[in-house]
Amino acid sequence: MTSCIRPGCAGHIMATGYCDTCGHRHIEPRAVPAVRAPRADPSVPAGGTGGEESPGPPAVHAVAGVGELDQHGLVVLPEVPVPDHVLVADPRPPTGGRRCGANGCTMTVGIGYGGQPTRATGRCPRCGTEYSFLPQLDKGDVVADHYRVLGCLARGGLGWIHLAEDTRADGHRVVLKGQINVHDALARLGAVEERRSLTDLHHPDIVRIITYADHRAPGRTPTGYLVMDYIGGRSLQQLFDADDAERIFHGRPRLDHVLTYGCKILGALQYMHERGLLYCDMKPANVIHFGRAVKVIDLGAVRAIGDRTSAYVYTATFAPPKQEIDRRGWHVDSDLYTVGMTLQALARGTEPARGLAPDSFRRIVDRATHAEPAARFRTAAEMSRQLWEVLREFRSLQFGEQLPESSTRFRATGASLDAGLGAIPGLDHWTRRPGERPLGLDVSPPSAAEVAGALPEPVPDPADGAALLLDTFPPDAPDRVARQWPRESRLGTPETALWLCRAYLRRGEQQQAVGWLAEAETQLGERAAAHDWRIAWHRGVLHLSKGEVPQAGAHFDTVHRALPGEYVPKLALGYCAEQAAGSGGDPDAAYARAMRFYEAVWKRDFAHTAAAFGLARGHLAGGDRDAAVRVLDDVPATSRHHDAARIAAVRVRAGLLHGRPPAPADLRDAARRLPELRLDGGAADGESRARLAAEVRENALHGRPGPGWGPEFPAGDLLGPGDEDSLRGLLEHSFRQLAAQARTAAEHGRLLDLAHAVRPMTTF
Repeated sequence: MTSCIRPGCAGHIMATGYCDTCGHRHIEPRAVPAVRAPRADPSVPAGGTGGEESPGPPAVHAVAGVGELDQHGLVVLPEVPVPDHVLVADPRPPTGGRRCGANGCTMTVGIGYGGQPTRATGRCPRCGTEYSFLPQLDKGDVVADHYRVLGCLARGGLGWIHLAEDTRADGHRVVLKGQINVHDALARLGAVEERRSLTDLHHPDIVRIITYADHRAPGRTPTGYLVMDYIGGRSLQQLFDADDAERIFHGRPRLDHVLTYGCKILGALQYMHERGLLYCDMKPANVIHFGRAVKVIDLGAVRAIGDRTSAYVYTATFAPPKQEIDRRGWHVDSDLYTVGMTLQALARGTEPARGLAPDSFRRIVDRATHAEPAARFRTAAEMSRQLWEVLREFRSLQFGEQLPESSTRFRATGASLDAGLGAIPGLDHWTRRPGERPLGLDVSPPSAAEVAGALPEPVPDPADGAALLLDTFPPDAPDRVARQWPRESRLGTPETALWLCRAYLRRGEQQQAVGWLAEAETQLGERAAAHDWRIAWHRGVLHLSKGEVPQAGAHFDTVHRALPGEYVPKLALGYCAEQAAGSGGDPDAAYARAMRFYEAVWKRDFAHTAAAFGLARGHLAGGDRDAAVRVLDDVPATSRHHDAARIAAVRVRAGLLHGRPPAPADLRDAARRLPELRLDGGAADGESRARLAAEVRENALHGRPGPGWGPEFPAGDLLGPGDEDSLRGLLEHSFRQLAAQARTAAEHGRLLDLAHAVRPMTTF
């Protein structure tokens, strides 16, 4: 019986495939191809989540206990039990005091002076209004003849939070949230707005507001209380700081846990934003993890979108700078700023992650908290999508899971960008080379112009009025669209200008393409264009088409910063880094960077064969044939590039790599693979097979060690019984077959010369 390998579990795997103790599904570990080890970035601290050059821990596999994904593609969160003790024994005044607020007074009250402790009650030094930070309810008080107070839970942004029991529903507990200072006119106004807007909110990740209750205690000012469901769990702040966090998470929390929290939080905020509300005070303390779910709580800071009159309630360490709030107020992007800061705080305590995922996560936080509001995410849904994509990137790199998903920003492309590695050699492979010795295996990347023409195109913005109309035009006829531009009002949009930029670029008319890109920027406006990733993408492609790879890379990096979860910018950046490796500087660092980008794309989805060939070239640049072939073997049989990958594997095994001949084991593998190839079929199949066999035989002959190969030589139909004369005879036969394929007399003569040059010595 197989033992469960989940940390801390002593159970066994049942016939169903699940553990009889912890209930987790057992997944057999799958071998993960080795990846060329990148250099560490010295600017990133060990265990941090930033820095794309940090190598991270070694790859691990998808095994029981790592957390499966739910129907929404998020991690199934660990179980968090209801805590035993939740009440605050000694409610204390807030440190730092609070603004008075009486009739607009801005004086801060509740601060201890001269070394004295903070006073819970007193009078405002400026206006003389009484204040009190004491809880308004005592244990045993009954609110609205309905809710009996059990004690104080916590202090919220605008009021004390009490735990109570519903006297009309045995055992049901609720939360009562009131005001800190009932003399604060702005706070009273906020409570009224809160009551009006929040009782209609119904979302699975937002605490439910049951009702609003007024209460008058003897000798006290009447106070209104929001009555909410009690969520028996722990706030994320408590959970991540707890001594038993590793027991709950079965180790340190991981980045995919943080990403899941982020998606759930953003789903709740998107719901509020669609109803015209801003949350304003997101932080780890305001999200409760209970059971396997989460709830956003403490809705006391909620305000209407566009409200510039009521007082702002937020936590300074998670909010945009005060100067920004004073200047422009609070917006949707301000809420997203607080989410970014919340995720950053949670990620500090996570287990180190491998590959590019930590850098992708950091870029999401950087965009959410950008100093320029126009550069931030526009909606919670937009930010959530990027978190969701990075979660898949993390899982694929950390656990070897394949999590394919179509891009929402780019169209699919069928280009393999194999740079000829997966193609059968043409006759010019022999007829145009100098001398008689074979050339080494070409592991250089494709040309910049080829890549520029093969990269996927952005999906048109559906909000653009011309998006649907443009699909009716043939992509190779931009002149007709350009002529209609001034006459058809529906075409005068940024998407039309970008479409024309791409269309002219495909025709090689770069000057026209540049002009239409400038027109797109004009349509968007200077400020919007400066932060529109589509403009940066087209600039990158334009530079690439002219061979200006460093400039292209800078623009693709801008796109990657805006869309950290998308695979296409990573593919473009991988190519730019690969080109940089052959252009001076530090080639090892450049190849390591390229491999990290290609790996992030490939591990996520084996349909992206351009990344597979990029990875294979990177491994070959480091002299690792085995790793290159493992990547090529993972190209699925359903891929249109499956046969190209199989051809490339034969050529990799049998090629002369950096002047080094193939080992006997490599030749043996090539000899096994070649007969299994599906080539062109018919007569063309025989021609292709003859050319590939000629390449393998020539490399084997010229790469032989010393006078022979010894007993390890892979004898057989392809390479003969193992002696040199037999191999020369087979190669001569191959060259004569190629001569029969020649289209010109010069080709025919050159191939016959090669046949004569390799024929075995004979005596008469």
